[in-house]
Amino acid sequence: MPVLATIFEKDFGYSSLPFFLMLLSPVYVITSIIIKTTSRGPIFFAQERIGLHGNPFTIYKFRSMFVGAEKGTPMLSSDNDNRITPVGRFMRGIRLDEIPQFYNVLIGDMSLVGPRPERQFFIDQIMQRAPHYRHLHKVRPGITSWGQVKYGYAENVEEMIHRLKYDIIYIENMSLSLDFKILFYTIKTVLQRSGK
Repeated sequence: MPVLATIFEKDFGYSSLPFFLMLLSPVYVITSIIIKTTSRGPIFFAQERIGLHGNPFTIYKFRSMFVGAEKGTPMLSSDNDNRITPVGRFMRGIRLDEIPQFYNVLIGDMSLVGPRPERQFFIDQIMQRAPHYRHLHKVRPGITSWGQVKYGYAENVEEMIHRLKYDIIYIENMSLSLDFKILFYTIKTVLQRSGK
């Protein structure tokens, strides 16, 4: 289990997370208003992902795409993805769309740090070429990850496999210092808007 998840669960019982959620409430309110007034559709986006021990769960995000963009065959986002709203592009640039996942952390589906959870559709494709992907399901998925800060978003299965090596390195070297290092790089990426 990722180290920060263990600390929250054993030492704090996740009791500090509602406090963080309360601190973020102005961000939730302002972002919700902007999303609702700039594009048609719901504020939040929910999608099934695969988490700890290969169990499915529902991940939550601020909606950054136009309504109906995720219908049909699952697709990965790209730099020039016309499914993304103008506001959504800004939110993704500073990772604002990921903030609702603190709720996933609160209910135990995710951790602050851990491999990013994927959809079963893409996991099946990755496993055909990189069966060691299954090791990622030994830990709770995270809002941010070593793969995310070192590689960034993946636009295809090939890139997902390249990013996989960083998540394997994380699992093999989990420590509190590494978790804080990943959080530091995540904040740096957000502030510099340098993420892929």
